Amino acid sequence: MIEFAYLTTRGRRTGQPETIEIWYGELDGTVYLLSGSGERADWVSNLRQEPRVLVRFGGPREQRPDVDGEVTATARVVSEPAERQLGRRLIAAKYEGWHDGDPVPGWLQDALVVAVELDRHGDRRGAGDAPQDAGDDR
Repeated sequence: MIEFAYLTTRGRRTGQPETIEIWYGELDGTVYLLSGSGERADWVSNLRQEPRVLVRFGGPREQRPDVDGEVTATARVVSEPAERQLGRRLIAAKYEGWHDGDPVPGWLQDALVVAVELDRHGDRRGAGDAPQDAGDDR
């Protein structure tokens, strides 16, 4: 199991790339992320301003064979209740051992759900082309 995704947003103030390491769930080319800080998280504010993002899965030793380097994607805050629940359940199943019928852990119920739609046709960046992390962009 690849434990982490790395999401790179464009800093809303500096315009510099900002990368976070985050748990994720995935279904049919959509990656779901949770923000425990809700709208206050810098990465959420950044993607609200510029929804085009880059996603990389796993560390240097955990590359996914179907994804070469970073992949371009479009991020959005999920507003539809059924999709929010889906995102929470995918992450609960992956990291908390959740099964249908189990209650979803409380911390997941309160988190803001973000969906990242991976580009299907081709704008993939190799690791050498990836933007560098510029630090905190508050």
